[in-house]
Formats: sequence, C-alpha cells, structure tokens
Amino acid sequence: MLGYFKKSCENLKRNQKYKVWQTGFHAEEISTQKFLEQKLDYIHDNPVKAGIVKLPEHYLYSSARNYADMESLLKVEVLSRSWKFVG
Repeated sequence: MLGYFKKSCENLKRNQKYKVWQTGFHAEEISTQKFLEQKLDYIHDNPVKAGIVKLPEHYLYSSARNYADMESLLKVEVLSRSWKFVG
C-alpha cells in the first residue's frame, strides 16, 4: 500500500511522501432538510457500498445506528428527519 500512497504524490507541488486522501473537497452549505438528508444518507451508505455491511445501521461505527434507535458506540445528536429506518 505504501507504494500506492507514494505514487499518489508524484505530481504534487508540496514536498509530501505519502498521500492517503483524494485531492480536494467541495464544501457546500446545508440549507434545506432535503439536502441534509441526502448528505446523511450518503455518509450512512458508504459501508454498504463498500460491501462491509448489508444495511447502514449494521455498521458498528456509524451514526445510522443512532437514527435506527439501536445501541451505539457513538454519542450522536440525532437530527430531525422526515423518515425512519426500516429493518
């Protein structure tokens, strides 16, 4: 893996040996309930898309567990949602 992370730095201007994260980010202001829910769904679905779990709330370190009213390792302030988990 180190070889892969090192190769990611070949074209960087900064003097950096290894690069783990993707270049750049695109911060967006969350201004509507719908947009907030889209972003929360995106975050919760990442372990599912990676094939780690079948349902977001099955991932032990996900706030999806809090939204599903399940026991969680994380202390999370649950935001108001217009829907609930099914499962």
